Amino acid sequence: MDTKSFPPRVHILLARDSPHAVVIRRGPAKKTCILGWDRRRHTFTVGQWLKGRIYERRCDISPVGSHWIYFAMNGKWDSETGGCWTAIARTPYLKALDLAGQSSTYYGGGLFIDNRTIWEMGGDKYLQRSGLFQQGDPDFITRYYGTGCPSVYYPRLERDGWNLRSTTINDKKYSGVLFEKELPADWKLIKVSHASDSPEGQGVYWDEHLLMRKDGTIDTFSNWEWAEWADEMIYYVAVGRLFQMQIINDSQLSEPVCLHDFHPYQFEAKPAPY
Repeated sequence: MDTKSFPPRVHILLARDSPHAVVIRRGPAKKTCILGWDRRRHTFTVGQWLKGRIYERRCDISPVGSHWIYFAMNGKWDSETGGCWTAIARTPYLKALDLAGQSSTYYGGGLFIDNRTIWEMGGDKYLQRSGLFQQGDPDFITRYYGTGCPSVYYPRLERDGWNLRSTTINDKKYSGVLFEKELPADWKLIKVSHASDSPEGQGVYWDEHLLMRKDGTIDTFSNWEWAEWADEMIYYVAVGRLFQMQIINDSQLSEPVCLHDFHPYQFEAKPAPY
């Protein structure tokens, strides 16, 4: 029987106050690799692998990029965590400094308000506390997005400069939830976030992206699974590879440059260095 091969799924968390980033690389099934990305040198370092699923839309990185919060599931329902857990770890590793277990995926994950204050979606029981972090209520959460991934992902987008916008653009109605980020030279990067009808090889939650010029014309990039504006660059992931483009003027972009190919990685059991 033929088995289809899909490119790795990649989601990236960019630190707001430093050139650090965490890359969440998923694939093959039930295996996830965490990498650190130095955006100054464009070097990529494997942290750790997980035999399980990390819910990338419920994760966040601290402003300086030293820690991250993640929500994971390994399905070991009789384990101490209950099969799912929210953890805070040093980047780009998985070993928990703070750990809360739970037995379902309806909630979990969290966001950094600042480097030492977190907003967390909770857990059934706290198993470990480092004393490094405190709980807080973020002022950037202005809407209720329900439970699951949108409850963390959409507030993260709004905090990071994405604005919720109408689903109609140039008289065309888009399905999904649309967020818009204004770029230099009157460009706009639009993220179309879906929770159904995913393409083959994608999960329930998936994104596509649009670029709108000053004159209102639009280019659609349905294969950009992640995109962001940072470092005066448009970064995006397509078919398991990370690219960058520059804005030249109000109608022209540079040719894309591939920064990294995430295909070659294979599972490797690695301990955290702490």
